[in-house]
Amino acid sequence: MTAPVLLPRLTWGSATASRHALLVHGLGSNGALMWRYGVALAEAGWRADAVDLRGHGTAPRALDYRIAAYAADLAPTRPPGTSAWDLVVAHSLGAAASVIAAAEDPQWTRHLVLVDPAIALTGRDREIVRDSQTRSFDDPSRAAVRAEHPDWHEHDVELKALSAQQASRWAVEQTSSQNETWDVTDAAIRVDVPTHVIASDPAVYSIFRGKPAESVVARNPRFGMSVVPGAGHSPHRDRPEATLSALRDVLEGWGLSR
Repeated sequence: MTAPVLLPRLTWGSATASRHALLVHGLGSNGALMWRYGVALAEAGWRADAVDLRGHGTAPRALDYRIAAYAADLAPTRPPGTSAWDLVVAHSLGAAASVIAAAEDPQWTRHLVLVDPAIALTGRDREIVRDSQTRSFDDPSRAAVRAEHPDWHEHDVELKALSAQQASRWAVEQTSSQNETWDVTDAAIRVDVPTHVIASDPAVYSIFRGKPAESVVARNPRFGMSVVPGAGHSPHRDRPEATLSALRDVLEGWGLSR
């Protein structure tokens, strides 16, 4: 059994907030890159905690980088003073790990938002991810990030460069090689809390929309989905206003906007 590691946190919002959200980043990123969600939730009266996943940011390094190992770290990660998160917002790899954590323990979170989640990857998706990560590690500079993403906010440019400098390249490569089959569909079907997928636009690039993994939305009645037009795999960086609007709509629908 995988031994969990304690994940470092960044926090937005008041320590006395009555609602608590966990923010979980994707492969090769760090908790700070979830800042858009942290700011938006804090302004709505929430406390939001973002974690660095194992092998990323300032989190401990390990040998096991299966999706299940990432989930094993998230499972004991709890809000202060209570046992369950009111909301988990998770992107890509973080979403896959969060799906396992939520499926294994329905008391871990009361609501789940998955941002272009890596539920099941096709061979082409895996090649695209490997190529993206290779470029990030080969040139982890702000100039390289800005050249590839000229419309991103300066915070995202700075933090994306930093995340490549902080992350273990070996850990990121092992995340690909140790997960020979990347598919948490069975866990997603077992999730029994209100769940919403904020998917990227397949006309740009989505790891979820238009792929076999999308069948989860139809197979699990707890799932809903919306799409951010014009956004690639990281909609909170590509189209932040539209992404946050989608999040607010979801929270309103769940009665969490008041």
